[in-house]
Amino acid sequence: MPPTNLTGVAGVSLDSLTIGNALVDVLATVDEGFLVREKIVKGSMNLVEMSRSKHLHSLVNSRTEMSGGSAANTAYGLASLGGKAGFIGKISADRLGESFAKDLANVGVKFFPGVTCQTEDTGRCLIVVTPDGNRTMNTFLGAASLLDAADISREAVQSAAVVMLEGYLFDRDAAKEAFRVAAEYAHAAGRKVALTLSDSFCVDRHRVDFLSLVKNDIDILFSNEDEIKSLYQVDSINEALHQLRSDCEFAAVTRNEHGSVVIDGEEVVIIDAEPVDSVVDATGAGDMYAAGFLYGFVRGKTIEQCGKIGSIVASEVITHMGPRPLVSLTSVVPKDLLSF
Repeated sequence: MPPTNLTGVAGVSLDSLTIGNALVDVLATVDEGFLVREKIVKGSMNLVEMSRSKHLHSLVNSRTEMSGGSAANTAYGLASLGGKAGFIGKISADRLGESFAKDLANVGVKFFPGVTCQTEDTGRCLIVVTPDGNRTMNTFLGAASLLDAADISREAVQSAAVVMLEGYLFDRDAAKEAFRVAAEYAHAAGRKVALTLSDSFCVDRHRVDFLSLVKNDIDILFSNEDEIKSLYQVDSINEALHQLRSDCEFAAVTRNEHGSVVIDGEEVVIIDAEPVDSVVDATGAGDMYAAGFLYGFVRGKTIEQCGKIGSIVASEVITHMGPRPLVSLTSVVPKDLLSF
């Protein structure tokens, strides 16, 4: 069955509320030798201390700075499609925290900040991009990682048709509890809960907890091929999808140039990748895919249409530097997919 149209449901004022790391993204291009010299695993997300973060920042030039974090980027993408988006994240009372909040307001995302952090600076992520478009992240989480259950607003959660949780935030027990509380609030009001696995290294660190969350609390799962195979510890994408179908009602698994696979119960649909002239920077592709998928989902689009919208908006963001689109996403998605 296709998703139910969730717009206009009593008490719903947001299409989606995303919960994740509130980070300021700093993007820079590097050569392959940079990763070798700094002993960084290509394509990974590396958690670093403040001193390491400052060291890496000192080595790069031509930086682009913007507020970010995976879940915040998805909220931005949803707003760019004309949807109503919100975000919960934790910041500090510093310059970067103020910049983060203002940026979300400027793009039309409603920000529900947690309790202001007094002990850590606002988080930041250095994203280095190699000539093949692959992105490697070096993240100082700072205040973002200290989000806990007290930062989750029941009112904000229950105002959204879908609440999306960011897997990157899963590195601390307090954040895991915050996710469970958010899922409890959402389901109590009849809302849907989505999760993005975020990174295969993150999955490796927290496989047992992720599996429990997916089986018990998640209605929609976003993942790429490596992450889903890591979750189920299998070598075959087909075996991973088989297990996923028994755990989660809806899912979308992205596969780079091979497109994506979307699931609605027993229905499995393959979505072709949108053609692009060249991949400049893959940063934010998964975030935008989730934004497009959620836009269609809350409007009752078929699972195939949801995946198609996700694929289109992801194709825009990979053609340039940075995790956010350079044009309004309403201009790149056919009108028949946006209407409802």
